[in-house]
Amino acid sequence: MDRRHFLKLAALAGAGLSVPGGIGQLAEAAEQASRPDLTVVRGGSPDQLARSAIEAMGGIRKFISRGDIVVIKPNIGWDRTPEQAGNTNPEVVATVVKLCFEAGAKKVKVFDRPVNDPRRCYVQSGIAPAVKALGAEADYMDERKFKDMAINGQALKSWPLYTEIFEADKVINIPIAKHHGLAKLTLSMKNWMGVMGGSRRQIHQKLDESLVDLSMKIKPTLTILDAVRILTANGPQGGSLADVKRLDTLVAGFDPVAIDSYGATLFGMKGSDLGYVALGHRLGLGQMDLSRLVIRKISV
Repeated sequence: MDRRHFLKLAALAGAGLSVPGGIGQLAEAAEQASRPDLTVVRGGSPDQLARSAIEAMGGIRKFISRGDIVVIKPNIGWDRTPEQAGNTNPEVVATVVKLCFEAGAKKVKVFDRPVNDPRRCYVQSGIAPAVKALGAEADYMDERKFKDMAINGQALKSWPLYTEIFEADKVINIPIAKHHGLAKLTLSMKNWMGVMGGSRRQIHQKLDESLVDLSMKIKPTLTILDAVRILTANGPQGGSLADVKRLDTLVAGFDPVAIDSYGATLFGMKGSDLGYVALGHRLGLGQMDLSRLVIRKISV
């Protein structure tokens, strides 16, 4: 046990002794205290990676309850095959869908607002066929379900967002790690652009601030960063296999700043190299200093 966890448990133990009925709460709190901030899983198939990552974070039943309506938000933005690394790996998404149903989810919805033709993106990505075969919904986003919502952020005061994200019982964010010409990298925080209505190009003038604003508004139950294949150049769309690097890696956690800070290291960068990560850290959205995190690394 590291010093950080020891201090957490010591404080909790003192509280448990002084509060009636505190032993049960203490056990639950102790379990949370021993849970890592990030889990990094390497090696193995996408299915093995996803199962191991979720198990290390406490198991799927820590996140999904019987009867839940679950939204899974991958990146399905581009008319690209899985080998081209423009979209989230379909096997990772399918495994998370399968686990949600095993935990008793009533319904699982998988969607994104693609940049290219949705009909081609949903199929070419491999995501729609994979999740539909498991009983999940993979419908195109309905323009009538974008509603103007208050954000009250630094750059975004309000914006039309997809209502099904906020109506779901649980939300799981599954972005892919890849190069982006303007943001440098697109990771977990940037994946929320896929639930924005209207003209998303308008936020490019204050992109870092807008991504932090969105991440303050949308609170997923769990985030899994897909780095089975990463796109190292010519993102976010890509196309050339020469730009793709296979890492067979997933990063799971709750803190979007921490996840994106670690994601930067996969490209030889630091979290502080990304404007939205540095800003999110400064505003208290999360922790970008990896030395202050408990990171559990697993080889499958």
